[in-house]
Amino acid sequence: MSFQESPRPSDEEEAFYMQCRAAYLAVFRSSLTNIASKQQLCRVLQQAGRNPSHATLNKYWTTRTYKLNFDDFCEIVKCEKKTEEAELMRAFKKMDVNGDGYITHSELEKVLTTGGEKMTSEEVNAIFSLADINTGGKLDYAEFCRLLVSAVELCQTAALERLEADAKLKRQNFGSQSYSPPKSSVSSSGAAAAQVDATHRAESDSTLKKDSRSSSRPSSARSRRSSLSNSITMTSSSTKASKIPEPPGLQEWHHSYVKGCFFLEDDGSISSLQYQLHVPQTTNVYLTVQPLSLSQRTDKTSSWMTVDTALFVMSAGETKEDSTLVCFTDSKDKDKYVWKGELNAGTYNLLPFTSGCRLKKRSKKSLSNKPVELVYKTDTGELDLTRELREVLSDIFEVIDLDGSGLLSLEEYNFFELRTSGEKCDKDAWAVCKENFDMRKNQLTRQGFMELNLMEATEKDGDPADLWVTLEAMGYNRMLELVEACPFQIDVHCEGTQPSVQPLSMDSGPKLLNQALQKSITARTGAKALRGHDNVFIYTYRGEHRISSLIANKTNQKVTVHVNNEQSRNCCSSRGMTVFAVEVPARTKMVCQHVLPIIEKQDWTYNCVETILPSI
Repeated sequence: MSFQESPRPSDEEEAFYMQCRAAYLAVFRSSLTNIASKQQLCRVLQQAGRNPSHATLNKYWTTRTYKLNFDDFCEIVKCEKKTEEAELMRAFKKMDVNGDGYITHSELEKVLTTGGEKMTSEEVNAIFSLADINTGGKLDYAEFCRLLVSAVELCQTAALERLEADAKLKRQNFGSQSYSPPKSSVSSSGAAAAQVDATHRAESDSTLKKDSRSSSRPSSARSRRSSLSNSITMTSSSTKASKIPEPPGLQEWHHSYVKGCFFLEDDGSISSLQYQLHVPQTTNVYLTVQPLSLSQRTDKTSSWMTVDTALFVMSAGETKEDSTLVCFTDSKDKDKYVWKGELNAGTYNLLPFTSGCRLKKRSKKSLSNKPVELVYKTDTGELDLTRELREVLSDIFEVIDLDGSGLLSLEEYNFFELRTSGEKCDKDAWAVCKENFDMRKNQLTRQGFMELNLMEATEKDGDPADLWVTLEAMGYNRMLELVEACPFQIDVHCEGTQPSVQPLSMDSGPKLLNQALQKSITARTGAKALRGHDNVFIYTYRGEHRISSLIANKTNQKVTVHVNNEQSRNCCSSRGMTVFAVEVPARTKMVCQHVLPIIEKQDWTYNCVETILPSI
């Protein structure tokens, strides 16, 4: 998967997305539900503070439209402006011939029932029936505009409050989002489907416990009829005995490695590059993936070093259907996740994965300190990068130098550019870089990378806004701490032949990873049917260091599964919550959650109760 994505959303965009969800769930029970008519589209747009005209509705709901989903709705809301009081006032003032702030009933009826998008006389009378704006048969249109805009804002506020207060709605939406990632022209934004359910973690564990106990806990009788309980105790000593030993003489094996990075997106999904491995002849292989240690300052801890990693190996078929899961790293040796075995000659896709249990959104409220300075003026009055920024840029260089050559090729630099700006640098622009910045062998040096960033800061007269966009896109907060990314390294050792590993950009990447993840769960464990639901199954994979569960819905209608982890001990879930619900569409498999120990050196108990919630 490539880094072809837009810059990280701002706080305003996050708020926009929340408002869209609130509006949608004010009309529909779930964000999985499709808009099925023009009337429904009108209602949900009104909930979002828009006042769609007939022409607007016809633009989005044509004769060929039979449904729109939540992502389509978000795109429409982006294109349509909110109902603005000033805009309404301008329209009414054109009708106010006397300029006295009033319009007579007859004047308004004439305009609204004869021109443009005609209203009925009944609709006009309904406007005049509002006593607060009707004075002696005249419309106080300023008051009418104020009331209209106020009503729109009240609708939005009520929808947001309802979403926040209603834990059941919150959990339903939670389950929907993991199934329905946002549509985009960029491949990495689809990682919600690939990293399925390693992602949504907006609320704290304790908050969700409190919310979920109130509204959607099924009755004990219903629970006994349709629930399934799984309890697995994992001991800290059991994993030590099953460690895969490093092959003897590994130093003599052929070796290739590549670097990458998991990025935590604002919607909670996790994205990363994917890779292609070529093995010229059948050979024994020792494959590892691990978090990458960077040259951090001594006063900073590398929080990402505790993030779990994994690597799925799939045969590189021409289509997704042709690809099959070959193996995955399910053993651990210190920070490394390991697989050892034989691979036939051929080409394979390497799909990095992290559960999301330890790579989670951080609260911005905790950053009360003043942001670190990025640029300063020297004694000669020239701008320069601060020492702190140079150290961070050096680490970023280390991460995007995928082959570890100490130089950035155009391809490597473009992974960085697409990640941070959404734009690629073409060969002509690269030639300009060669003239202005330090390069060697037509590749950018570390010094040249510093010079490039300094030039961008200088062009903005020291305004650090663009630098912050870059840093935040790479996972740094305003204290220059790497908190929303996890650099990693993949090492491939082959006994009898030289392997090659290359970064890979492919549209089917998220689907491939999802396919591999699901297969790794279903192939290693048997299915258990929920009581009273012979066609709804739970698969629970028990690895050495991770437990993952999958729900398979083989019915012809969606099901909502309530998941309760409250009896688990020393566990953290990729969901970021103890009690939640997941909506699984008809005839679909969906990863429910991944669970890791909070303290690895202590025993941990996974105790999960899955229950079908009745449809309403």
